[in-house]
Amino acid sequence: MNKVMIVALALCGAIAIWGVVAPESMTGAAQGLVNYVLTALDWFYLLLCTIFLVIMVVLATTKYGNIKLGHDDEEPEFGTGSWVAMLFAAGMGSGLLFWGVAEPIYHFVTPPDTDGGTALDARQALVITNFHWGFHAWSIYGCCALVIAYFTFRLNLPSMVSTPIKVGFKNVFSKSTLNTLGGTADVLAVLSVVFGLAGSLAMGTLMVRSGMHSVFGTDQSVTMSLIIIAVMTVCFLLSACTGVDKGIKILSNINMITAVGILLIVLFGGPTAYLLQVFVTSIGDYLFQLIPISFKTYSYQEFSWNWFHGWTLTYLIWWLAWGPFVGIFVARISRGRTIREFVIYVVGVPTIASMLWFATFGGAAIHIEMFGAGISEKVFADVSAALFAFFEFFPGTGVLNFLSVCLIFIFLVTSADSGTFVISMMTSNGSLNPQTKLKLTWGLIITGITIATIVTESVTVAKAMAITGAIPFTIIIMLQLIAFFRIVREDHMVKESSTKVRAVMPDFNKPDSAGSSS
Repeated sequence: MNKVMIVALALCGAIAIWGVVAPESMTGAAQGLVNYVLTALDWFYLLLCTIFLVIMVVLATTKYGNIKLGHDDEEPEFGTGSWVAMLFAAGMGSGLLFWGVAEPIYHFVTPPDTDGGTALDARQALVITNFHWGFHAWSIYGCCALVIAYFTFRLNLPSMVSTPIKVGFKNVFSKSTLNTLGGTADVLAVLSVVFGLAGSLAMGTLMVRSGMHSVFGTDQSVTMSLIIIAVMTVCFLLSACTGVDKGIKILSNINMITAVGILLIVLFGGPTAYLLQVFVTSIGDYLFQLIPISFKTYSYQEFSWNWFHGWTLTYLIWWLAWGPFVGIFVARISRGRTIREFVIYVVGVPTIASMLWFATFGGAAIHIEMFGAGISEKVFADVSAALFAFFEFFPGTGVLNFLSVCLIFIFLVTSADSGTFVISMMTSNGSLNPQTKLKLTWGLIITGITIATIVTESVTVAKAMAITGAIPFTIIIMLQLIAFFRIVREDHMVKESSTKVRAVMPDFNKPDSAGSSS
């Protein structure tokens, strides 16, 4: 058992026990850390995430876009449809269902710098929502994934968070420093994934519970939440044992088909022309305001400043928390793609799809609020039940509720499945096919921390848990990118598959090299 595995298991096991024995203490500590960072480093995280977007644009539009994430003659491992479905399901599938109705309504009724409720507020609500779920979010994922994919498939090195750092800074730091830094990076990545996954699974469980209450009339107790988690755990562990090319791929394709079906029902069952107008308008509004809003910290308005911390900064750090997980998983399924193709499909396509989703669900919800019976009170009363309250205004409510409960559950299983797979990779020296017993071990640990978060029954606590792991991991992402640019320049200059690069690389097979497992 390697050092990363031992240290990560010890830390995560201790946190899981702490959470089960004293959940209030654990979640209180997480919220305290998050609140401090949001107050002191808000400007830094906004600027950093904007830089990630700039990096993606530069890589896609310059000569580096022609570099393939694999050998020059290598074909993609997965078809484009399955590839997009898997990255979408892993990245934010259940989140779109959770916030598709609720977030636009929140920003419409209680915007950051106006009184709310006007037509302009409706337009701005979608701009804000798209900003939170659009180019910035997927650029974070893209940067994390691209670096790992490049070093793994282009240079044939272990699929570990520490690999870019050990290679890129070989001539900067000593072997002992590289080993220490690399081991720390790998452990922090594991913690980041575990916390991010546990917080997101907790929120999803609350939503499944609300959906089951709407569909089947079940109670909304903690016991019901624990039953849902237990069933979900069994499902994702079974799926995780089948590998990426079977369980995760099949579930992701089912997710995508079901999500598109629900989207079409809402789009054509609601005010179709209005919703399409909202979609087109939201694209223009978002692109027009993208640069100003990417640097807006609301520093001169106390209420808006607090709103900025509670929404925008929380989202950005949340995506960073999921960066190691989604990054390694997306890297794993992106072999054979060029960097340009990677950026288009990993950053551009999901952003457009998310905008269509929010224009449909958020636009319809705002239409109900402005011209119909109103929905904001139900949203504010229980955000996890917002989607099901929304479906009451559409024909076939029961069918929509049932499909959504199934979809949310499968999305959660897919996310947990993918996360367990990735953590197992990170704690088995980057193995692309980790052992089943390792996946089972990590699955149970993630379940333990999720249960600790669920006991609080608070979405706020779940979000705090989800972003806690990102705070120490931020510096690792920055080091990875610096290392990537140090190496990729040589790749393009020689225009062949890393001939020069390999000459300066440590030998990962020798235990005394800078690239050894730590």
